[in-house]
Amino acid sequence: MRFALQYLAASAFLLILSCAALAEVYSGDATVIGIRKSYRTRAGESLVEVARRFDLGYQELVAANPGIDPFAPGAGISVTIPTEWIVPASLKWGGIVINLSEMRLYYSFSFKGARLIASFPIGIGDEGKDTPVGTFRVIQKIENPSWYVPQSVKMEKPELPDVVPPGPDNPLGTHAMRLSERTILIHGTNKPWGVGRRVSHGCIRLYPEDIPRLYRLVAVGTPVTIVMEPVKVGERNGRVFAEVHDDRSSSAENIEAAVTLLNENILQDRISTKKLLRAIMEKKGVPVDISR
Repeated sequence: MRFALQYLAASAFLLILSCAALAEVYSGDATVIGIRKSYRTRAGESLVEVARRFDLGYQELVAANPGIDPFAPGAGISVTIPTEWIVPASLKWGGIVINLSEMRLYYSFSFKGARLIASFPIGIGDEGKDTPVGTFRVIQKIENPSWYVPQSVKMEKPELPDVVPPGPDNPLGTHAMRLSERTILIHGTNKPWGVGRRVSHGCIRLYPEDIPRLYRLVAVGTPVTIVMEPVKVGERNGRVFAEVHDDRSSSAENIEAAVTLLNENILQDRISTKKLLRAIMEKKGVPVDISR
């Protein structure tokens, strides 16, 4: 009987993975998800390639590995793989949260009574072309989209045609989802090196292998909240964690945000102020244990 229950549980979980079409999904009851790993680089391998191998954004991998040359780290170098995150405070069930501060998208959904979270690295708007913050919803899903080149892009690159058809030269990739802010899309890309960087004209781009997975999960009407949360706090196994990202926020702003979150979650009496301040100064973008 025990084996049968374990088999059924395993089968149910595999079914969830199959239907979600994701490499990994996480329990929706956790505030800290994933497990940090390590990896030894191969000869000629850059952190750009390592990031994609582990479904990470470029900047989050670089931030977690200060002192390592991102373009020529050398063979056999031990690299921290930051596949561990604190769930944004703004994540609500049945919705998407895009945290610009960490360049990562979170989607919460239910399957067969289980509450689950999927997360993907993203590329976002460059300085001066910032992805807007606010509350939106998905109003359209498009497979093999054509790219209608905006005037702002045509001014920079007048050689572009008015419309780029589907195919390998299309910067929207294979799938796109239009938001109620109609100029903003969540889409794939033909330049995967831009995931985890500020490189777009405001849209949100995912790796070519990630966008069809998210596309299949998300329905038209899904709420999308775009935020800047450079500081997150969470709890796992009785320990308190903080995650701080370098997004141009000042240390004073980050301290204020951390104190607010700790108070809201009634965690303020369980942390070491010294450890919290160190996490805020280092801004490694990974969950750091700040418990007493």
